[in-house]
Amino acid sequence: MLVKLPSVVLTEQQVAQYHKDGYLIIESLVPEQVCDALKERMTTLMSGFDARAYRSIFTTNEQSRHTDQYFIDSASNISFFFEEEAFDEQGDLKQTLELSINKVGHSLHTQDALFRAFSLSNVWGSMLKQLGMQEPRAAQSMYIFKQPGIGGEVNCHQDSTFLYTDPMSVIGLWFAIEDATLDNGCLWGVPKGHNVGLLKRFERIAPQAIKTKMVVMKEYQWQDSELVALPVPKGSLVLLNGEFPHLSYANRSEQSRHAYAVHAVDQKCDYPEVNWLQPNVGNVFPAFQANT
Repeated sequence: MLVKLPSVVLTEQQVAQYHKDGYLIIESLVPEQVCDALKERMTTLMSGFDARAYRSIFTTNEQSRHTDQYFIDSASNISFFFEEEAFDEQGDLKQTLELSINKVGHSLHTQDALFRAFSLSNVWGSMLKQLGMQEPRAAQSMYIFKQPGIGGEVNCHQDSTFLYTDPMSVIGLWFAIEDATLDNGCLWGVPKGHNVGLLKRFERIAPQAIKTKMVVMKEYQWQDSELVALPVPKGSLVLLNGEFPHLSYANRSEQSRHAYAVHAVDQKCDYPEVNWLQPNVGNVFPAFQANT
């Protein structure tokens, strides 16, 4: 890392707020130089991507979610997913590649040195323990672009739908690499909505299978009136309970909204073999390391 990350000791009030509301915002935590370094590194990774070889479009509609081998393999490598509106009727990109990618995932935290150093810092591991995790592990990571003009809407969802543990343990760490505003697609969420419980599970039809299914666990519909906006400045961290319902609207502005997310699970909890994302090395997810 270019700059040492600041250690964080959460106050009793912050811990209580997280458990009560299902989320916690810590503004301007990550130094600007670190945000810029991650953004620059992603630009370098993008330059090595051959768009002609893979055109896997990321969609937030679970019923049409791409579940091909490329998607499954992304659990253990760095994969690129296009915006739904990136291509014209002839299948050609409407704009440059850099403005066409929706996200990159899902193992930046293991496959790239800079993202690994940031993602696995014990600063985050310590924070997760303060929130109640016994043995936090980093299961998934993704860099989200929210491209200007075509940044797609992310429907209301719960992160534990995709990373189920028993008992529930998922916590998302969502970092604003750029300012997240009402205009460019900031997060929205339902305070206390995590108390409803998990509604769906996205899983493989069987261990090691490529085909997946969405299992409805509970029928419930959050109302738009319950949503609150969570705009944050660059460098902010939003901690999300795995059952916290959240979304982001489409970005029709001229300003991108880059973000980086790491999802952690507790190693002490059961992690089913039918979860779509499975650990690749030693059958365990990587632990958070000493401060960098």
